[in-house]
Amino acid sequence: MSIADYLTLFAMISIWALLVINIMLSVGGFIYLYRMGKTDGHQHLEEYPFVSVMVPAHNESVVIQRTVKALLQFDYPEDRYEVIIINDNSTDDTHEKLVEMQREYPKRMLTVLSTDPSVGGKGKSNALNIGYSIAKGSVIAIYDADNTPEPQALRILVENLMVDSSLGAVIGKFRTRNRNASLLTRFVNIETLAHQCMNQAGRWFFFKLCTIPGTNFVIHRHIIDEIGGWDPNALSEDTEISFRIYRMGYKIRMVPQAVTWEQEPYRLNIWFRQRTRWAMGNLYVLANNFQYVFDKKAGLMRLDLIYYLLVYVLMLTALVFSDLIFALGILGYSRVSLGGLSTLVWALACLLFECNVMLTLSLEKNEFSAQSALLVLLMLFTYAKLWVLVVLKAIYMSLKRKVTNSDFKWYKTERSAD
Repeated sequence: MSIADYLTLFAMISIWALLVINIMLSVGGFIYLYRMGKTDGHQHLEEYPFVSVMVPAHNESVVIQRTVKALLQFDYPEDRYEVIIINDNSTDDTHEKLVEMQREYPKRMLTVLSTDPSVGGKGKSNALNIGYSIAKGSVIAIYDADNTPEPQALRILVENLMVDSSLGAVIGKFRTRNRNASLLTRFVNIETLAHQCMNQAGRWFFFKLCTIPGTNFVIHRHIIDEIGGWDPNALSEDTEISFRIYRMGYKIRMVPQAVTWEQEPYRLNIWFRQRTRWAMGNLYVLANNFQYVFDKKAGLMRLDLIYYLLVYVLMLTALVFSDLIFALGILGYSRVSLGGLSTLVWALACLLFECNVMLTLSLEKNEFSAQSALLVLLMLFTYAKLWVLVVLKAIYMSLKRKVTNSDFKWYKTERSAD
């Protein structure tokens, strides 16, 4: 066997290993979501805690008013929650738009914190810490500035958090509001359902593990106090805080009936910047928590760390080798003697990927269709390939930031009118 054969074999085994893991998570997620679909997600509470809903916003003029209106329409008792918008060093008219909202709803507990460059403009984690400094709630809820949560979302999240003392946080489900804006948003919609919502559900079903998605979640205030707030150096503050909650011995549960709708990037360049930031954040968390892979006291948290290692090391390497061998083969510089066997294995992997995603979409209204099946096949050979470029760029940017010791700044996702 040649070097190309060995690399091809390595790539096939690695990709199949991760494919099997994801299929297992999808099956568990399917069972959990199907069972939860027979309930309304509510839990009985005698008394509702006071909640501080916080929204970090940086140049969000296009979407912020729609978001605030949605937050003020929760079916949660009006006198039991406040909304805090952290207008973090915006250079557009976000502040003016928020002041308009305060005038429109003078009787509601709506606070606007507008920062200047001396304290703000340093990222989402820093903005959350600023908002937290004035928050009054014993429960903290976080939403992104482009979110329009459904009215029952907050109540369901809080109810499930309060009835189970083993939970440190509860997360909901998020959907793509602008799914029909472009081919890219159609891809993102499928990815969100299949590889975020379904995987989260499967991880909870099997391991009682979930990762906070950054929006549409609630967390006990005392946990934020104990961990000292959000890490200002973390680009993915959601993943970072999830691992700290794990280490404290708490669980994070997903409740799919708590739904928020969010705007996804509709142009490739916007999407690429956003996903690069996410990947950089996940690499930061992985590096900071790698030591716990070998710590038995870390418990089930180690499974998440191993999964991240499989994705960002094994999967990345396998895909790079696979694509490189394919390209060299087309150019006539390499030849794989495995021949028809490798073709059969790749074809079967593609088929299982298709079936796995369609299993997810079968649970969603108006998502399971022949058109969706074609989109899944198309994204396998286009959208999925971009992930390799995203992670490679994230590795480069992370190393550059480490070497130059550069300051953090907002990685702003550009919004648009729906």
